[in-house]
Amino acid sequence: MLREVWPYIDAHRRAGRPVVLARLVDRDGPASRPLGATMAVAGDGTWRGSLSGGCVEGIILDAARDVLAGAAPHVTTVAPGEHLLPWEDAPACAGELRVQIAAAPPEPVHSAITTALAEDRPLAVRVALQPPYTWSVAASTDQLPDSGPAFVEELTRRPRLLLVGATDLAAILATLAGPLHRRTVVLDPRPGHIAAGAFPDTVTTIRAWPDDWITRHPLHADDAVVTLSHDPRIDDRAIRAALAGPAGYIAALGSRATHAQRLRRLADIPGLDRLNGPAGLDLGGTSLAESALSILAELVAVNNGRNGRRLRDGHLPIRATTATAHAQSA
Repeated sequence: MLREVWPYIDAHRRAGRPVVLARLVDRDGPASRPLGATMAVAGDGTWRGSLSGGCVEGIILDAARDVLAGAAPHVTTVAPGEHLLPWEDAPACAGELRVQIAAAPPEPVHSAITTALAEDRPLAVRVALQPPYTWSVAASTDQLPDSGPAFVEELTRRPRLLLVGATDLAAILATLAGPLHRRTVVLDPRPGHIAAGAFPDTVTTIRAWPDDWITRHPLHADDAVVTLSHDPRIDDRAIRAALAGPAGYIAALGSRATHAQRLRRLADIPGLDRLNGPAGLDLGGTSLAESALSILAELVAVNNGRNGRRLRDGHLPIRATTATAHAQSA
């Protein structure tokens, strides 16, 4: 998706280097990546992103470098198994992939995407699937032009991850959460904790009581709240405020005994069954990083309506994705 590779695209654009995008715009059969998956290939030979599980990237990389060298942009069809020898088994993701290979968007579309991502504003991005492969943007899909076949991706507001308690575990959680494309906010009313300087620059740290902040910044259904302070005076206020809204994942750190005490204290709160505690999946980890991974794994599972079981023991499709990109017919 554009969000995944945009920092790379923007850095090369600012350095004056051309960038070609290879984007998955359609497919016939199973695939390991969703529509809109993007590879960005720069003029210095480097690249980022992927279109499949590794089956076609070499083919697409060569085609993108040809376009950088002057070949015409185009839409091509590739199949993960098309270069196999007769006796070799085709991969499971053997469906045909339709890939557009063309230059990254010019101004003013480039700046519009950069600004929308930086300011966390929704933006609909359209690229034509016929020459000259023009780009356009609008605040919503219904405001985009609809002439000719095109591919449309919706850049949505990032869901928030609210970490209550500026602890060492919160710092690791905030770091690991970066690739999940959540807007991480750390809340703590204690001045000495919030000024620790342990958090990445991409994280917002705020000295505030969590319930006061949540009241001023209502949560959405795709937001998540994790209490980490180990101080009931802080954590309980956050839990009460979070359960009063629609946040999809609300969790509290602590042992089973600590959580049992917490449930007794908060027994009067409606919807207490939505509280995940002790926070995390049963990974058996002991380090802070393993604990953070356990919590984020549970968040992802809950967000996708899954229970976090081992994949080999399940039967549902491996990937549960919400489409934010689609082909647009003439």
